Amino acid sequence: MDGLLLIAALVVLAIPVTLIALIIGQSGLRTRLHDAENKITALQKTIDAMGNGKVEKPQNALEPWKTVSAQPASVSDTPAVQTAPVSEAKAPEAKEIVWPRSQSTPPPITQKPPVLPAEPTKLVAPRPPSPIAQALADFGPWLQQNWFYAVSAASLALAGVFLVQYGMENGLLPPRARVAAALAFGAALIGVGEFIRRRFGDGPQSATAYLPSVFSGAGIVTLFGAILSARMMYDLIGGGSAMVGMVAVALIAVVLGWMHGPLLVAVGVIGAYGAPLVLGDSSADASPLFGYFAVIALLGLGVDTVRRWGWISALTLTLAYLMGFAIVLGGGGATAWTGQLYFAVLPLLAILIPARSFVPDHAGPPALLGVLGRMTLGAKERGATWPSFPTLLAFASVAASCFILLTIWKPGEAEIWLSVGLMTVLGAVLILWSRRAPALQDAALLPMGTLLLSVFAQGENRRVTYRQFIDTYSESPEAAFPWVVTLLLVLAVGLSVLALWRAMRGGQFGVIWAVIAAVYAPAMAIVLEMVWNPAAVIGAYPWALHAAGLAVLMALFAERLARQDGAERLRVSFAVMSMLACLAFAFVIVLSSVALTVALSVTVVAAAALDRMWRLPALSWFIAVGVVTVGFRLVADPGLVYGAEGPLAGVLLAYGGALAAFIAALWLLRPLERQTAKVMLDSAAWSTGGLTLSLLVLRWIESKVGIGYVESHWSLGLNAAIWIGLALAQVQRSEGRSAGVLDKMRWALAALFGLIGGVALLGALTEANPVFEAGKSADVYGPIVINTLAAAYLVPALVLLAGAWRLGQIDLRLRKGLAITSGALTVIWALTVIRHFWQGGSMMPLSLGISQPEQYTYTLILLVTGAGLFYQSLARRSDELRKAGLVVIGMAVAKVFLIDVTDLDGLTRVFSLLVLGLALAALAWLNRWAQDRDLAEAAHPVPPAVPPSLPSSDAASEDDRETTEDKE
Repeated sequence: MDGLLLIAALVVLAIPVTLIALIIGQSGLRTRLHDAENKITALQKTIDAMGNGKVEKPQNALEPWKTVSAQPASVSDTPAVQTAPVSEAKAPEAKEIVWPRSQSTPPPITQKPPVLPAEPTKLVAPRPPSPIAQALADFGPWLQQNWFYAVSAASLALAGVFLVQYGMENGLLPPRARVAAALAFGAALIGVGEFIRRRFGDGPQSATAYLPSVFSGAGIVTLFGAILSARMMYDLIGGGSAMVGMVAVALIAVVLGWMHGPLLVAVGVIGAYGAPLVLGDSSADASPLFGYFAVIALLGLGVDTVRRWGWISALTLTLAYLMGFAIVLGGGGATAWTGQLYFAVLPLLAILIPARSFVPDHAGPPALLGVLGRMTLGAKERGATWPSFPTLLAFASVAASCFILLTIWKPGEAEIWLSVGLMTVLGAVLILWSRRAPALQDAALLPMGTLLLSVFAQGENRRVTYRQFIDTYSESPEAAFPWVVTLLLVLAVGLSVLALWRAMRGGQFGVIWAVIAAVYAPAMAIVLEMVWNPAAVIGAYPWALHAAGLAVLMALFAERLARQDGAERLRVSFAVMSMLACLAFAFVIVLSSVALTVALSVTVVAAAALDRMWRLPALSWFIAVGVVTVGFRLVADPGLVYGAEGPLAGVLLAYGGALAAFIAALWLLRPLERQTAKVMLDSAAWSTGGLTLSLLVLRWIESKVGIGYVESHWSLGLNAAIWIGLALAQVQRSEGRSAGVLDKMRWALAALFGLIGGVALLGALTEANPVFEAGKSADVYGPIVINTLAAAYLVPALVLLAGAWRLGQIDLRLRKGLAITSGALTVIWALTVIRHFWQGGSMMPLSLGISQPEQYTYTLILLVTGAGLFYQSLARRSDELRKAGLVVIGMAVAKVFLIDVTDLDGLTRVFSLLVLGLALAALAWLNRWAQDRDLAEAAHPVPPAVPPSLPSSDAASEDDRETTEDKE
């Protein structure tokens, strides 16, 4: 009864909506018809006027469809091509109408003939719509004009289905008689439709158009309903007999659809899928419906493959998935595994039946690539085509089945393994089929990706299989070895082997399949490691053996591809990279943190060695990733904390081993053109060397001091040096480019690292500065010059100076900024060293005062530094150095007259003023000497030296004159 109410409600709602659409459509049709009549009448009047001689004939031979107004034209509008007169008698009238050239004021022009363009305009053909859009555009207007046929077909089909239900509810006939009556009624409807088609026709122009399809379609639905009720309601026939009967009815529908058109097929498909809803189901097991729905899908797709009515296939598959999904959600018993089989079979039907072959041959672009190509502007301009309708249909079907198999979970372990097996089989079949069907390449990747997501979801959501695997030894320590992860990995290996087979067959997508073969099985191992944690159950070494086995498999892949590719070794590179990654994965499982860092560094060296031996340029990607991975371990995990606090032997092994590996890899790549890898290794070597040196200095200071201070001036300075070095390494890797996404990421990382280093350096200069703070952490430890002050300020200054020296590809202003900052830090270090020399390590705060020798020393240092800069400016003729020297000398003068005169006394103040005066006099003499030298050079310039191999300009001109005289 619920089904009856549902169908009745749909029919009642559809009638007013369709009537409104029909009224609107008829109104628009009348408007367009009225406009067309007006245009025809105006055109007829124009033709009659031309025949009577009242309107001048078209004068432009290139545009014969345009007429000239009765008003005269201007001089500029005179046509260049003169047409032949219609008759000799009417030619004078035409001359009288044309405005004479001699008259100065022409009458107003009501219509000016259009001016032809100088060059012909290139006509661009309109872009054809997509197959789906074309099908929807054709179906909408047809349904708007012929909605009553659809309602009539639905009414007749419901009459046949309700005939069986009425007999059951009222007990009028025995079950066999009810089914027989329904069969007879369906056959009668088909007979009536066939009689009308043969007697009166079924063409679009006949009065009985679509009526044969209505009756025959209703009869097909009635026959399906009768067979379905005989099987599921009355249990009069077995499953095999019901399937034979439905196949027979489907064949009848295909034959009738060939003669009657797509309406019959659409009515039959909709009615056949709707029959179970109307009849209801008294049985708890709805699994037989999946076989019934598969037969209906076979019917709809079979008609499409004969008559090429694409929208019939789309309608069939849409209803097949909707009805099957509804049964799986609400069914019980065997519906779980039968539904999974049903959804795995639907893509095979959607691929094979339109292809009419057991080996698909879908041509054209793949579905996903084709659609994305059409969406991009460049592809449209290049004339990219839409994927064919069979390609889109197959891709949509595979995607829908994968989604349903992934999202619908049942509690039993058997259903989970069935889903995994079906996705594996579907992926394997599509890999094999895609060899001769280039349009199915991306469809073959859907079940493979779904299998990875399924394994991930089982572990993430704690499904049955995952729980049983985790609890293997918790309840029974003597349980058998669990083979779950091994079996999952074997399935992934099988798909990788098939992908390698596809890659070795070559073709347009051979490289892509090589990448998939090298990536898929290791990706399954990574997914298992992320969410299943197999090492916790089967042990670290057995799980590492799985990774080692994958490395051996990838080595075999590389050998097979190398035999086929020869000198072209791009695909071999992918297999080699995968092999190295699998080895690194095995190292991650079994090795400690230090050993893992060293092992990853060794894989970088191995990649460089293999590249040098076999010329595999793609391994530069692996080297780049390896450098980043090792750097992450050195900085973050276990990171700087381990470097500062871990055992010294482990720190030396990790950081020293990584540094040695980077240098060795850089040496191996020296004869090769591997710019990216070399830049990565070079920056990594410098940054790792500075990082190692900074950590060793920090550990040495703490060992001498006896206590480690986290916020001391030396720890902050060394941390600043580390992070500034990492920032400069990122800048070096960018190579001065900022347009690409990767370069922007590198500059962003450089800014982040530089910010961290800048904050640490600011802390060392302010709060932790020993001249501002007192206490144990503010004391200076070590002898003069080589002490904690050098670690705090000189080391960061040297790092910045190295960056200004090495980063030749960046902007000059940035390099100058680095050099200036380095110089400022060096000055601060020098000033603190002077105070440490006179005051000692525990008397650094300025609050304790400044002694006269210390004050005088600052003055001497300023004078010496200024004099040195001034001398260098004169020797190098550099205005920048001269300005810097003058600034320093000015600071010395200001200090003497503002500070020394008041703070110093006795002979110290005398010597301070005496030295200042003598220094200024000497600098004045030096400046005067430099000016005289420049004036002398300006008065007698020295000509530039000419290379012996090139003649001078005068000699060349004399040779030219001699040649000219000889010719004369």
